[in-house]
Amino acid sequence: MERIPSVDLSDFLSDNADRKQQFVNEIGKAYEEIGFVALKGHFLSDSLIKNLYDEIKNFFDLPEDVKSGYEIKGIGGQRGYTSFGKEHAKGKKEGDLKEFWHFGQYVSEDDNLSEVYPDNVEVKELPEFNNVGETTYKMLEKTAKYVLRALAIHLNLEETYFDNYIRNGNSILRPIHYPPIKTAPKNAERAAAHGDINLITLLMGAQGKGLQVQNHNGTWIDAMAEPDELMINVGDMLSRHTNNKLKSTIHRVVNPPKELWGTSRYSIPFFMHPISEMKLDVLDSCIDENNPKQFDDITAGEFLHERLIELGLIKK
Repeated sequence: MERIPSVDLSDFLSDNADRKQQFVNEIGKAYEEIGFVALKGHFLSDSLIKNLYDEIKNFFDLPEDVKSGYEIKGIGGQRGYTSFGKEHAKGKKEGDLKEFWHFGQYVSEDDNLSEVYPDNVEVKELPEFNNVGETTYKMLEKTAKYVLRALAIHLNLEETYFDNYIRNGNSILRPIHYPPIKTAPKNAERAAAHGDINLITLLMGAQGKGLQVQNHNGTWIDAMAEPDELMINVGDMLSRHTNNKLKSTIHRVVNPPKELWGTSRYSIPFFMHPISEMKLDVLDSCIDENNPKQFDDITAGEFLHERLIELGLIKK
């Protein structure tokens, strides 16, 4: 596969059974073959997207000493600010050329999870920053719910199979700033080659060159969305749960050509995580004599903890 397929969520949401099934077939095929789709018909309005970009640019333009005041120790970067170069890809020593912010779950009707999840961090210098972040989080979470419903049908599961696992899930909205490059990086990229940890990732900001996906021939292909599209990919949790039937594909954000080093890049992924108790045990329907079970039993919480250690965000 040499390009990222495009699908339209409005087909799945329509009252037409044929259109709904066509969406299921298209996204299922894409996720089995390359693990990425570009998706139209999501729940983000143009005005919300503009407001979000305005607010995150305002945040990353704040003085370094102000931003660093929002870097919260002891929570593995789960909320608030993470400064430049702190995170690295699994197996890499060099930090990625980025800084980022994390919005987390807005828990409803679950006092236990309200105590477990860290609080979201309020940016007092920007009164609209947190409001826009919360609205975006909820619209992306809603979009992700319907994508997972389509995948449940594709996997011959009950359509709402994932619903209770993702309600109040440990999902993260991550606005990222890749600052201008001032000197030639030594073995560092804006985001080194990696797979995502979670169930699925919904990415805003893939409209320009930079994001690349490795197809199953080992070839890197550009992943560029249209202005009205999100890029959505399978994460390692979903790949593991489906015995690698749905592919978590290695991807990266490459450094721009030298003439563009002076420019910033912004991207905003939403990492859809389930609740920590979800068992990622391989689905029985994804095991047969030609595809024996590839992964040990583990919960989502245990898997996340392992990966955050590998990424350098928490210590053993």
